[in-house]
Amino acid sequence: MSPVKKANWSEEVTRHSHALDLSEGLFSLEDPKAIARGLKAAAESSQRRKSDPYRSAMSMLTFYINRAGQRLPAKRRRLLEMAKEELRGLYGRPRRH
Repeated sequence: MSPVKKANWSEEVTRHSHALDLSEGLFSLEDPKAIARGLKAAAESSQRRKSDPYRSAMSMLTFYINRAGQRLPAKRRRLLEMAKEELRGLYGRPRRH
């Protein structure tokens, strides 16, 4: 694997996940509820995921946040963390905040 491909492996996972078919621009939405609903729909319709829909959806969201790292602006990180809370609510899981 070339150095360029090594550096971008996580981008490829986000774009071409074999577990979830994510809508284009899902993580760019400005509404945490819409992001959570999109993740839930993708996780529940997937036949390729390896765990339950909630875990698959939450894992993809966490992966995206972690992949962005320090380049993710604080405002965007807060919005995505709110999407985690919305996702917990959609699945009837206890919210953290």
